[in-house]
Amino acid sequence: MKREKFIKVLTAGSVGAATLGQTQASAAIAASPKKVLMNVGCQSGGTSVENLEFKARHGVFNIDGGAPNIIPGKGWDLDDSMRKREACEKYGISLDAYHWPLASSGIDKAVFPNIMLGKSPERDREIEMLQQMIEVAGKTGVKLLNYNTTILPVLRTGRTTDPKRGNALYSTWNYEEALKRNDPKTIAGDVSIDAMFERITYFLDKCLPVAKEYKVKLGNHIADPPTPVGFRGITRWNSPDVFAGIKRFAQLYDSEYHGFNFCIGSIAEGLKDPKTEIMPIIKWVGDRKQIFNIHLRNIKGGWNNFQEVYPDNGDMNFLHVVRALRDVGFDGMVMPDHVPHHADPAGTSQAFSFSYGYIKGLIQAVTDEVKS
Repeated sequence: MKREKFIKVLTAGSVGAATLGQTQASAAIAASPKKVLMNVGCQSGGTSVENLEFKARHGVFNIDGGAPNIIPGKGWDLDDSMRKREACEKYGISLDAYHWPLASSGIDKAVFPNIMLGKSPERDREIEMLQQMIEVAGKTGVKLLNYNTTILPVLRTGRTTDPKRGNALYSTWNYEEALKRNDPKTIAGDVSIDAMFERITYFLDKCLPVAKEYKVKLGNHIADPPTPVGFRGITRWNSPDVFAGIKRFAQLYDSEYHGFNFCIGSIAEGLKDPKTEIMPIIKWVGDRKQIFNIHLRNIKGGWNNFQEVYPDNGDMNFLHVVRALRDVGFDGMVMPDHVPHHADPAGTSQAFSFSYGYIKGLIQAVTDEVKS
């Protein structure tokens, strides 16, 4: 080989090797785990001394505090809200969120029914009170309001006993059993998915500008569970295709204050294979920065037939879920919301205690991956 050709080949090889090395290094950086920003949290129990001490004993230092007292015809009591924050601070607990009075109990029991009934002018007065509550949250330093936009309540058909877990009782939904019960329609009658979205956008059009002003995020919890079209007259906004409903809701607004109280369990309830199908949903919503809060609830089963179980014995691998949340930069609370039941008077507290420890262990595991 001539000297000139040898030098060209050598140079090309060196450049190629350098380029390959840079590419591999870039890929390694891109693939490396991201910093963990999330914390264990909880939304149960409020801000009583008893509950705050219970949370602190279990290492839970971020909470959804429920809600301040309501002043009839006005909204939330700012003084009561400030007292809640001060009560939390005594235990080093951060009051990160409240629950807006748009609950999952169903339209027949709703405090503010007219928003999801689409009834004017009554809904306009309810919206004014919701706007005032955003202001109170912002002035208190609460940066998230969790809420629901549902007509049907949370739907279950019974409980299933698990003798392998000390006869724990798992809340159960079976669509075929529900049809046999033939429960009546609600006061809302028949409501299509397009009507649901019209009612949602009507109030968010008026509330999101206030949320932006006071820098308070609004996190919507999907209807629990997703159901077939027209069940009891209602097509839920996340049904029958839960991912399509999530995308439609997410894309209603380009706002950093519009997003989800992202319930892993409720989303899984609308999937045929929750273990695999949950992952692209986390990535899609997480990349848009619209995951504001996490309900970490595991299930056995899926679409139209499931049981709510402990975080460690469901179909989803929560280590993979929490790792995915880390990698999309989720920076909020990861909380148990529904837990298994038991006849023991302390059964609920025991289940929450187990869940707190399990979540803290998961967060520690994905944190250590970053360090190693």
